[in-house]
Amino acid sequence: MVRLTKIYTKTGDDGTTAIANNERVNKLSALIEAIGTIDEANSAIGLMPKDGNHEIFDQIQNDLFDLGADLAGSK
Repeated sequence: MVRLTKIYTKTGDDGTTAIANNERVNKLSALIEAIGTIDEANSAIGLMPKDGNHEIFDQIQNDLFDLGADLAGSK
């Protein structure tokens, strides 16, 4: 499981963002689009009524979070 300690920006708005390995990536890249899509799916699942199926939805959300973290560390 990924643990985040601090998240902050310090580089301004130059059209790039840093991924987990501190590499700068264009904000319009397919990688950033994929990470954002995964994050949005995770958020949507969090808003769904669970109707007693908490375990499976919790596992899916955890897997999506891990996938996003894996993508952010890749390139």
